[in-house]
Amino acid sequence: MIKTVAIQGVKGSFHHIVSQEFFNKPVDFIECMTFDRVVDSLITKECDAAIMALENSIAGSIIPNYALIDKYDLHIVGEHYLDIQHNLMVLPNQSIADIKEVYSHPMALLQCKEFFKLHPHIKLVEDKDTAEVAQRIQQKQLNGIGAIASVAAAEIFELDILARSIQTIKHNETRFVIVKRTNSEVPENEINKASMKFEANHKRGSLATILNVMSDCKLNLTKIQSLPIVETPWKYAFFVDVTFERYEDFKKAKSIIEIMGEGFKVLGEYKNAKL
Repeated sequence: MIKTVAIQGVKGSFHHIVSQEFFNKPVDFIECMTFDRVVDSLITKECDAAIMALENSIAGSIIPNYALIDKYDLHIVGEHYLDIQHNLMVLPNQSIADIKEVYSHPMALLQCKEFFKLHPHIKLVEDKDTAEVAQRIQQKQLNGIGAIASVAAAEIFELDILARSIQTIKHNETRFVIVKRTNSEVPENEINKASMKFEANHKRGSLATILNVMSDCKLNLTKIQSLPIVETPWKYAFFVDVTFERYEDFKKAKSIIEIMGEGFKVLGEYKNAKL
């Protein structure tokens, strides 16, 4: 049973919101400022599971998190899609003209860059976490400083929202995964999605051959992400997500790919949150 989870950020962060929405029962959470710390708290058994963002519909994949899951042999046991709405917030009784600097996570700044082109007097500064900036503004009573964070963060830290939904593309989703030290406990008849990693043999058509196996076994490829293999320049590992109707089809494909691909492993078997 999952009682405690590690999140990147503080209360009011998007990872914290996922921890509230994903689990059927309330869970305690450990606040971590980096994903390295998130993973460390999991492998040292400070928590039962961790929540990690993997990709965003605007900014794309968060590649370092793929590498962390792979490096520490973590297992994806679930996923959650969260509608990300970024809001500009400050201490009360200020206007946008009063704001000199806005601090936030680099991903949030990237997703809101078009909004800030309309306000060139504001300096954008990368920081560790969206909600942590909001917390700092309140604790230190920082006038002239803004944060980009969730509505929940504004409510928790008693900040005024000057502008809502300032992300460039209004439909903005992030896919989060729930990871554990051990494999999924989801019954086989409920598993309809899997994440895998493999290294294609260094010869012509090897990747295409593996993808054809997936197709022949009735797997639907929903994601493919390459990642350089540091020890071997110009060779890549591939992280793929597949969905399927029958778990037996996945098992068949898995046994074939395991023989064909180098460095093969299953990163997780779980229930597709989009179905």
